[in-house]
Amino acid sequence: MKNYTYSGWKLNGFIALILNLAFVAVAVYSIVVLAGSDDVVVWAVVALITSIICAVLMLCGYIMLEPNESRVLLFFGNYRGTFYDTGFWWINPFMSAKKLSMRARNLNVDPIKVNDKAGNPILIGLVVVWKIKSDGAYNAVFEIDAPEIIGATGSNTRMNVLENFVAVQSDSALRQVAGMYAYDENSNSSSDEVTLRSGGEEINDRLTDELNDRLSIAGIEVIEARLNYLAYAPEIAAAMLRRQQADAIISAREKIVEGAVSMVKIALERLSSEEVVELDEERKAAMVSNLLVVLCADEAAQPVVNTGTLHH
Repeated sequence: MKNYTYSGWKLNGFIALILNLAFVAVAVYSIVVLAGSDDVVVWAVVALITSIICAVLMLCGYIMLEPNESRVLLFFGNYRGTFYDTGFWWINPFMSAKKLSMRARNLNVDPIKVNDKAGNPILIGLVVVWKIKSDGAYNAVFEIDAPEIIGATGSNTRMNVLENFVAVQSDSALRQVAGMYAYDENSNSSSDEVTLRSGGEEINDRLTDELNDRLSIAGIEVIEARLNYLAYAPEIAAAMLRRQQADAIISAREKIVEGAVSMVKIALERLSSEEVVELDEERKAAMVSNLLVVLCADEAAQPVVNTGTLHH
C-alpha cells in the first residue's frame, strides 16, 4: 500500500470546541434539572448520559498540526491516509493518529576506521541531512521497525527508530563508498584518478545517491551527505606523513632543477651573443656544472677565487 492524503470527514477544531462546550452545558443543565426535581426526569437522565458520552468522545478527536508535521491515521488497524493540514482540527475520535515530523534533521556519523581502495586503514566521518519525504509517511511508519529504543516514549519512539535506521545505513554506506576510492594519489595511481581527498563533490554525490537508495524503503530522502573528517589511522599516520614530505621534497627539487637549467641556458646564450668570453665545450661543461651546484644547493655557495690561469 502506498501513502495517500486523508480525505475523510474533518471539522475545524474551534467549531468542534464550541460543540463540545454545548454538550457540557447540556450535561450541567440536566444535572440542575435532576437536582431540583423530586421525581426522576427521564429526558434529563437521557440528556445527561448522552451529553457526557459525546463530550468525552469529542475530547479524543482533537489534533493540532504545526508546519512540516503530519499524522498517519488508523481506524482499528486499517490505514486511512495521512493528514497534512496544519492547524487545529477534529476528526473521528476512534482513529489513532501517529505523529511524524517532516522537518530536516542532522546526523553526525562519528569517524570510523575503514580500509580504502589501496588497503590503507583510514578514519572517515560523515554528516547527513535527511527528512521524511512528503509521500513517505506510510513507509516511515509501517515499513521499518527496530527494538524498542531506551528512553523513547510516545511519538518520539518512531523518530528514534528512524534515526537509528538512518545511522546504521549511513555507517554501511560510508564503509562501502570509502572502499571504492584511495585516500590520496600515490605512485601506482594515475593523476586523474578520483581520491577521497581530491574527490570533493563527486564523493559527496556518490554518498548521497548510495544513501537515497538504502533509505528509500523508509520513505526518507537524503538532502545532503558530506565528509566531515578524513585522516590516516594512527598506526600508519607517521609513515604516511613521511611519504607526503618526501613527495613534497621531490616536487620542490623538480622545480629547482627546472629553474636552474633554464638559468644556465640563458647565461650561456647571453655570454655567447654579447661575446663576453669565448668558451670551448670543456669550459662550458665546467661552467654548467658549477652553476647547477650553486643554484641547486641547499646552502649558500662558498666562492673560490682562482688567481691562476683558466687551465690551472
